[in-house]
Amino acid sequence: MLHQDISQLTEEKKELYSYQIGDIDKIFERIDNAPSNYHLLYQLPTGGGKTVIFSEITRRYLEQHNKKVVVLTHRIELCKQTSKMLKGFDVKNKIINSAIKELPDQDEYSCFVAMVETLKNRLNDEKLEIDNVGLVIIDEAHFNSFRKLLTSFKNAFILGVTATPLSSNIKLPMYENYSELIVGDTIQSLISKGFLAEATTYSYDVGLTSLKVGINGDYTVKSSDDLYSNMIMQEKLLHAYSEKSLGKKTLIFNNGINTSLHVYESFRHAKYNIRHLDNTTSNEDRRDILQWFKKTPDAILTSVGILTTGFDEPTVETIILNRATKSLTLYFQMIGRGSRRLPNKAKFNVIDLGNNALRFGLWNNPVDWQHIFKSPEYYLESLREDADIESNFKYVMPEELRKKFAKTDDISLDVNEEFKFTVKNNLKAKSIIEKSLEQHAKMCVENSEDLSEAKKLSRELNDDIEYRIRTYCICLGNVTKNYRSWLIEDYILKLTLLIGKLNRIKVMQEL
Repeated sequence: MLHQDISQLTEEKKELYSYQIGDIDKIFERIDNAPSNYHLLYQLPTGGGKTVIFSEITRRYLEQHNKKVVVLTHRIELCKQTSKMLKGFDVKNKIINSAIKELPDQDEYSCFVAMVETLKNRLNDEKLEIDNVGLVIIDEAHFNSFRKLLTSFKNAFILGVTATPLSSNIKLPMYENYSELIVGDTIQSLISKGFLAEATTYSYDVGLTSLKVGINGDYTVKSSDDLYSNMIMQEKLLHAYSEKSLGKKTLIFNNGINTSLHVYESFRHAKYNIRHLDNTTSNEDRRDILQWFKKTPDAILTSVGILTTGFDEPTVETIILNRATKSLTLYFQMIGRGSRRLPNKAKFNVIDLGNNALRFGLWNNPVDWQHIFKSPEYYLESLREDADIESNFKYVMPEELRKKFAKTDDISLDVNEEFKFTVKNNLKAKSIIEKSLEQHAKMCVENSEDLSEAKKLSRELNDDIEYRIRTYCICLGNVTKNYRSWLIEDYILKLTLLIGKLNRIKVMQEL
């Protein structure tokens, strides 16, 4: 069985699956028996068909009640998609957009679809009033922006719908606005039933301690740009793509426009088929880029933020998280863009370059949504800190890379043991760095034909270098982020010089 793909809607009524019917019946039990102004929250994973479900709820409600329905969204694209789906369920509806100032024809409609901000402005103008509303459905309810409209619908049944019942604003927890949460099918269950594609996650260790957290509780754009725009991270991204997603349709999520533009240039320089999209892209260019992305089998699209909701391209084969986030909602939204199931697509890849899977767990892992709904503060406080995640990293050289150093028997260095040795023997800690440099330089020269090849091979060691320096800094304790960054830069410079020196010795020995 295949997922009901919203991006290819026709105005035909959709088949409802058993899990959807079961959830609809649960919701109607509350509508029929709870107070008329009850607030109910419903959770279902991205791709489970939330729009299908609340369209059927709207149809059935209008059939049974002599009252109107208002559906609220937070983006104009979602308004259009929702309106189209409702028409497929024979629900005549009207979109209230910025062009609508009054509703002289409101008696002709039983259902209205509107953006939260637009409807709030119209109601505040007192030029627009929707009479006899019995049910208000809020899509993407975790955004909490609908709070501004609660006073306008005091007597209506409120149904919030979301994939992640965790407020985007920790100061406004969802339990303050909803009396109850109904949890739908799990991601793993929807995969097993054939409604969602199965994700294979590849995590690449990334040092995130240079990132700063902003007032919204997530990593700042500037600190993310500083980290993800640097040469080491760009090379790590290119390596991850070529290793796990070469030739596949790939969607890359970044935290900043600067990072995305760097990604675009790096991939273009490597001769890959890539385009860039952000919120400054014109509507015409956006349409062209998304059409190109849809039609091009090996297309790579690097983006910033705007494709997390209201965007459905089922042919996506790989999602790259080229960013870290502390938002559980954003984590699920980004991965959800690749989860659409097609006849020739039962699986997709997730490449994680932000330690996100270590922070939140794998995308299809079970989540106790009731606990998160009731105790969001406790959940957020229990998330693993970056320093804790990084302290458990253990670098293992990939098998393909190990083959490039086949002539070297020992490629490992236990920095923790070396540090204990220096302390015990009253040696300077920097001797560990010197020993590591000698080993890395020797590895590059031994496994190369000339100096150029040796230097090229040294760039393959960036992950190992970063891991060794990170471990070294943990051993030292109280090391600043700037000092750690300087150590890595200095190490790479010294490694290049040492490779040159060892290569000259090698050439002289061969003469």
